[in-house]
Amino acid sequence: MTEPQPPGLTDVPETMLWTLYSRAQEAMRTDGVFSDSKAIEIYRGLDYDFERSFGRSNPMAALRAKLFDERVSAFLADNPDSTVVNLGEGLETQRYRLAEEVCHWYTVDLPEAIAVRERFISPDHKHEHIPLSATDRGWMEVIPDDRPVLIAAQGLFMYFREQDVRNLLRDMAARFPQCHIVFDVIPNWVSRASLVARGLPLTRHYRTPVMPWGVHRFMLPRQLKSWVGRSCELEFIDYPSFPRGVTKLASSMVPLVPGARHWMPMVVEIRPG
Repeated sequence: MTEPQPPGLTDVPETMLWTLYSRAQEAMRTDGVFSDSKAIEIYRGLDYDFERSFGRSNPMAALRAKLFDERVSAFLADNPDSTVVNLGEGLETQRYRLAEEVCHWYTVDLPEAIAVRERFISPDHKHEHIPLSATDRGWMEVIPDDRPVLIAAQGLFMYFREQDVRNLLRDMAARFPQCHIVFDVIPNWVSRASLVARGLPLTRHYRTPVMPWGVHRFMLPRQLKSWVGRSCELEFIDYPSFPRGVTKLASSMVPLVPGARHWMPMVVEIRPG
């Protein structure tokens, strides 16, 4: 049996260990609401002190992954033999959770992130890895434009500057006029806190990268339609309540507070208009 190896990641690529931790821990629970056997395998195959860096795990990244699974599955049900592009995919294991879906998958991520991914997940004729930053438009030249495409960015755009998100959305919409784009958004107050503190301190041993882009829900409709530059439909999807404990009660109460949803993270889907 191969001994676990250290990932050797820093800055934004290291955050893929944070989300892996959430998914694996939730999947290992007997009362978990999320299944991800590949995430458990990778978690156990890395020599990394997850709890020291990230503290006690919570299911937020697992709940987000589940939301993304649902959006991708719905797209593929309507668009068989299509393409899925995951930007900044890291150690996300969606291809295993949706293994029965018929499509071609592309993973776009930094070379150091792809290198760690390929210790556990090999590309093949159906799953291709592109070692480029999501902001490097070179990846767009690889993606076929003769079929429907969904572009997903999970846990990524908050680490970009606003103008980089704007320009990337504009260029994706221009290059793939019929594409669906799914991504998550943090509220402005979280972004500002990370800028002031130069990253959010999760524990004494780990501070997140700065998150320059955050926005409140009420600002998004006009902003996104302006950025995309064409007719489109927007859908804002709330995170589900946490599945148990005190956090379940607290998260279930948030939607009942007037205006509170404008100050919470969410998932956004942009569809052709």
